[in-house]
Amino acid sequence: MITALAFIVAIVVLVVFHELGHYWVARWCGVKVLRFSVGFGKTIYSWRFAGSETEWAISAVPLGGYVKMLDEREGEVSPQEQSRAFNRQPVLKRMAIVVAGPLANLLLAIVLYWGLFIYGVPGLKPILGEVEPSSPAAVAQLQAQQTIVSINGKASPSWQEVRWILLDLVLQGESAELEILTPQGDTLRRVLNLSALAPSDLDSDFMLKLGLRAYQPTIHPIIGELLDAGVAQQAGLRLGDNILRVNGQPIERWEQFVELVRSHPAMLLHLEIDRAGMPLAIDLTPLAQAENGTQVGKIGAGPQIDRQVFDSLLTDVRYPPVAALGEAMRKTWETSSVSLQMIARMIMGQVSLKNLSGPITIADYAGQSAHMGMGAYLSFLALISISLGVLNLLPVPLLDGGHLLYYTVEMIKGSPVSDKLWEAGQNVGIALLVTMMVFALYNDISRLILG
Repeated sequence: MITALAFIVAIVVLVVFHELGHYWVARWCGVKVLRFSVGFGKTIYSWRFAGSETEWAISAVPLGGYVKMLDEREGEVSPQEQSRAFNRQPVLKRMAIVVAGPLANLLLAIVLYWGLFIYGVPGLKPILGEVEPSSPAAVAQLQAQQTIVSINGKASPSWQEVRWILLDLVLQGESAELEILTPQGDTLRRVLNLSALAPSDLDSDFMLKLGLRAYQPTIHPIIGELLDAGVAQQAGLRLGDNILRVNGQPIERWEQFVELVRSHPAMLLHLEIDRAGMPLAIDLTPLAQAENGTQVGKIGAGPQIDRQVFDSLLTDVRYPPVAALGEAMRKTWETSSVSLQMIARMIMGQVSLKNLSGPITIADYAGQSAHMGMGAYLSFLALISISLGVLNLLPVPLLDGGHLLYYTVEMIKGSPVSDKLWEAGQNVGIALLVTMMVFALYNDISRLILG
């Protein structure tokens, strides 16, 4: 229910802001707006405000919306109202009305980021974990527990910001000069070679390909949680038990224990534990459960975690109001730039179409971010709003960018494009958008099935 509600709210907010951009600029240009609809298809509910010429409507298909203006190409217009028809407006006014929708989405992102940067954006401190041997990070002599202070002069206050800056540099084909703070307090400079990445590496977590991972403190193999009537509890494990060995193999970290349990579904494991200084032996058989098409073992136990240690790795990125506005504009610009570069690389075949996401994935992310808190959900809204704005500015017929392309041609040749060319372009636009949606839905379903 939370996922469904979060998705619906996101769609409504983004569509309303997009269409309000068209609506207000159309009104400002003197164009009569006949209908403002959230959703497509059959009208479910409609109303008019007192003295308003516009019908406000909620329609059956919620994935979008539209603003219908007075236009002689769509119906007869009385002579006294022809001056208020969209098609009668000068080309610059028509361009302003069309571009207002995507710009409204970008403005919404700026406002959301501005509020978040004032309030504080939660993040993970940019502290390096174990560096993968022979990776570009290892070649750059980066080491665990070093902090990335800045990249090419840009401050990197969180791990998320490090990832965004590096992704932008990868797409631009540039190298990264890192300012590093060691645990001893020394400042170092290291050059990270990003050219080692292949285009296909962007289809997965490219940070791991670079040998970079966020630092996580060691979780010791001490039982901190037990599921009632679970395998671990029934076998006699108790809170505070320290796992020393499993089948004779020494265990130093919780991850090792988890890996052994998962790889032994329905297979007997011999545990040697320390309970308050007393050695004990316990045998148990992990329960076999299906996960992504394979059988894994589970025992219903969790580790003992020092929350203070983990909380010390978190940070809130915040700025004073004026600086926050500048950061919000920078974040929106850089995210838009990365989005455009990714789209360009998809078109050129340098990045897989697997990176396309459809409504199912968006709904999933909406639900996940809503569970994480209001800050995460607003960050999600800002990101999707940017994506919607950038997508609509692409020069594809049927999108706002396609209309801008027609009007640019009109300015150059001095007359509108022919109805025949307009209709052909619309058909091409429909084909492209349907193809893109098919790929996006296929990717959504693949993620659900294959994990």
